[in-house]
Amino acid sequence: MTEKRIDGRKPDELRKIEAKVGVLEKADGSAFFRLGNTMAIAGVYGPRKVFPRHDEEAERAVLRTKYNMAPFSTETRSRPGINRRSTEISLVIREALTPVIFLNEFPKTAIDLHIEVLQADASTRCVAINAASLALADAGVPMRDLIVSCSAGKIGGKLVLDIAGKEDTEGELDLPIAYYPKKKEITLLQMDGLTNKKEVKELISLAIKGCEQIYKKQQEALRDKYKLEEVPEIKTKE
Repeated sequence: MTEKRIDGRKPDELRKIEAKVGVLEKADGSAFFRLGNTMAIAGVYGPRKVFPRHDEEAERAVLRTKYNMAPFSTETRSRPGINRRSTEISLVIREALTPVIFLNEFPKTAIDLHIEVLQADASTRCVAINAASLALADAGVPMRDLIVSCSAGKIGGKLVLDIAGKEDTEGELDLPIAYYPKKKEITLLQMDGLTNKKEVKELISLAIKGCEQIYKKQQEALRDKYKLEEVPEIKTKE
């Protein structure tokens, strides 16, 4: 795997990662996540009372997710508001995150998760999931682990990690996953394109390697926020 890609990366190389938590003052928890030129911000509110009341569940919290792409996130202005794609991705994100959240600890409540894609350059659902997972942790929502997401794909007959830019529109295949590191389980697997069983296994393995690198960055972002400041030296008179 030595040939360079359109953006100069190696086939198994991730784009530059940036992760921050606590970026929204008014939210209970929030995070910003960036992979290359794809950026998303997530805010968490709750657990809190459910309105309307008939949506509440007696034995667990309801995780309500809303994924949206800002009108300025793409080269051509996208129409604001809910659409079929945002509804589908909102559902996908909720299903990917649910296995790690202790929803049964907050019956008859709602946890509202809002995700806004600020800039899109492929793999937006992966970046959204990474931001959402960090925001939930920042809000203090009890979780078994973080969920981490990354894509792999096929470009010009070669398997590559972290689809970006023209690779998304001109590539042969895109396979995003969401990964539960502690249990080594996949909580989301989608695929757009055609391939064979052998390549699917190779793509999943490649995407998991990307997830493991992103997982470290997520952990660093959380540690950085709660890192204790260095205690100044106290001088005493002899």
